[in-house]
Amino acid sequence: MSLKGLPPALGLLLLAPACAEYLSGYDTSTGDVTELLGGLFVFVPLYGAAALLIREGARRAGRGWPTMFLLAAAFGVLQPGLIDQAMFNPSYRDIPFLAPMLEPTYIPQLGIGAYLSLHWVAGHVVFSVCAPIAVVESFMRPERRTTPWLGRPGTVVTAVAFAGAAWFVVRWHLETEDFVPSTGQLAGAGAVVLALVAVAFAVRTRPGPADPRPAPGPWAVGGVTLVLMSISQVLEWTTSLVGWTGFAVYAGRLAVLAVLLVLWSRRTGWGQTHRLAAAGAALLVQAAGAFVTQPLGDVSAAAKLGHNTAFALGVVVLIILAGKKAELR
Repeated sequence: MSLKGLPPALGLLLLAPACAEYLSGYDTSTGDVTELLGGLFVFVPLYGAAALLIREGARRAGRGWPTMFLLAAAFGVLQPGLIDQAMFNPSYRDIPFLAPMLEPTYIPQLGIGAYLSLHWVAGHVVFSVCAPIAVVESFMRPERRTTPWLGRPGTVVTAVAFAGAAWFVVRWHLETEDFVPSTGQLAGAGAVVLALVAVAFAVRTRPGPADPRPAPGPWAVGGVTLVLMSISQVLEWTTSLVGWTGFAVYAGRLAVLAVLLVLWSRRTGWGQTHRLAAAGAALLVQAAGAFVTQPLGDVSAAAKLGHNTAFALGVVVLIILAGKKAELR
């Protein structure tokens, strides 16, 4: 790892788990500084290393965001399908709010809930991988945003750390959960992961803008992303909508957002501030949703408010600083 690549690599290693696990304030660790710091020993090599490996793999292959997005989707299946196996576990950690998200769209033949599975995958794509990468790359000079940050030794160490964390989580859940997925479920999830990886490296980034029209401003991109990302929060607050209608709305808003971002990215003037606006809007929605999320366990109101406020302010400050760097560069 070069010295120039060390700060952004470390930044991504820390930001990815913070966005993936802590920003939503759903767990027993909410407001507990000791538990939050302790959790990083697992979450940094699990989420941070995964995000870093996804970015390195795409950048080393000369690929861009389409490849990173598809690799993020592969991780979005790998994590709940093969690592913590939450996608197949109907009583995962006995979390009470998962049952209303699972049962209305449960598919017995697959042993999954369509809505909940989409929730797992989309959450990892956005919060575990893509948003953290977009934020960290905004701090970099333009030429460093598309180059690898790790050397071969650093890549190997990162991969080993991820594999170790993944194995730890698998073993922990085997020991603590009274559930084991079927061979067919594991094989199916593995096949989907491999297919997404293959498609990811088959996609090539188009050089230069293909549409002469000007791209919308970063504020417009952020505003549209904010509205579309908020739909999923409303659905999950209103459990009556977490059914097949909710699934269609959830999938539809993801498709609309993805299409808009792809089309806008092909226009003249599209740049890092636009990518940051989309990522920042998604993080703000997650931070806002944390204030109405009831954490697991016995978390006091003061601890919850302090946690949510600190992370929300952290997101705002991070976006402002990243925006200033992106505009200057």
